[in-house]
Amino acid sequence: MAILVDEPLWPNHGTMWAHLVSDASLDELHAFARAAGIPARGFDHDHYDVPAERIDALVAMGAQRVPPKELVRRLIASGLRVKERDRP
Repeated sequence: MAILVDEPLWPNHGTMWAHLVSDASLDELHAFARAAGIPARGFDHDHYDVPAERIDALVAMGAQRVPPKELVRRLIASGLRVKERDRP
């Protein structure tokens, strides 16, 4: 059971963005995000979008830095992945 953060590869709003996920539960993910001060508006169905400048602080809090493909693989394995076609 871990909180994972990938590489910031997605540009928007003048910065690069990464994904923060749990490989165990959304409750774990939301609790971690609250503790990190990540606003609820950053949640997108199965992950939080986080700006690149926050990654080091998230890792210091215990998030594991992983490559994007591993993050997706572990999110799918957890059963928490929401496929694009299933998003409103």
